Amino acid sequence: ATKKRQKERQMISLIFSYSFMVRAMIAGGLISLCSALLGVSLVLKRFSMIGDGLSHVAFGTMAIALAFNWAPLAVSIPVCVAAAFLLLRVSGSSGIKGDAAIALISSSALAIGILVTSLTSGLNTDVSAYMFGSILAISKTDTYISIILALIVCSLYAVFYKRIFLVTFDETFAKASGIKVEAFNGLIAVLTALTIVIGMRLMGAMMISSLLVFPALSAMRVFKSFWKVVICAAGLSLLCFFTGICASFFLSTPAGASIVVCNLTAFMLCALAGYIKR
Repeated sequence: ATKKRQKERQMISLIFSYSFMVRAMIAGGLISLCSALLGVSLVLKRFSMIGDGLSHVAFGTMAIALAFNWAPLAVSIPVCVAAAFLLLRVSGSSGIKGDAAIALISSSALAIGILVTSLTSGLNTDVSAYMFGSILAISKTDTYISIILALIVCSLYAVFYKRIFLVTFDETFAKASGIKVEAFNGLIAVLTALTIVIGMRLMGAMMISSLLVFPALSAMRVFKSFWKVVICAAGLSLLCFFTGICASFFLSTPAGASIVVCNLTAFMLCALAGYIKR
């Protein structure tokens, strides 16, 4: 038992001896927390695919920015925020609804980004990192931005919790109560866009949307109360992230894929627990 504990301590000290792992732990943990909080509302409102759509838009704009040597975050953040509002507007006021609007906008942005990249710089290392994610891509700036984002998301969630609860479950009653539903839907969309853009360096465009969906779905298999689902989703998201990032480090596997597999395992265990509970 003593040797086992010593080995565990050595493994932990080895992880934290690398600065890029420390940055990945901090930034990724905060991104996972923000994604879980926002994902609960998105899943319950049946708009969870917005994460996948915005990740494609973010990749397309980042690919174009890298092709022309522009700052990726400076280009992708305003474009993704605009795309989030556009998705809400198109799906809410036109004949193109929900998933069709997301597929239309995301596939177009992704195709344009890949086309511009192929005609200019080609699929280089930076573009691949945004597509599939990379621990080494996390910088100090990304870490600071993640801390600021987490403070904003957690603060707004705590202050407007009751309003978010009403808007999530019953928009008609929320409007009758004087709540500006469109404003809160827009706020959730904007925060989701920011979370996706910042988290893409670690998870990649192909995996980032899983952080929004898996923790919420897993928590809903066990709990029915909104508050319990939010707490459970946040806890599961953090647990799966740290487990996945450690597995990625020791097994030399892609970080994004490792984290998603951990989330998938948690979902199956929660589904089994929910079945036994019922």
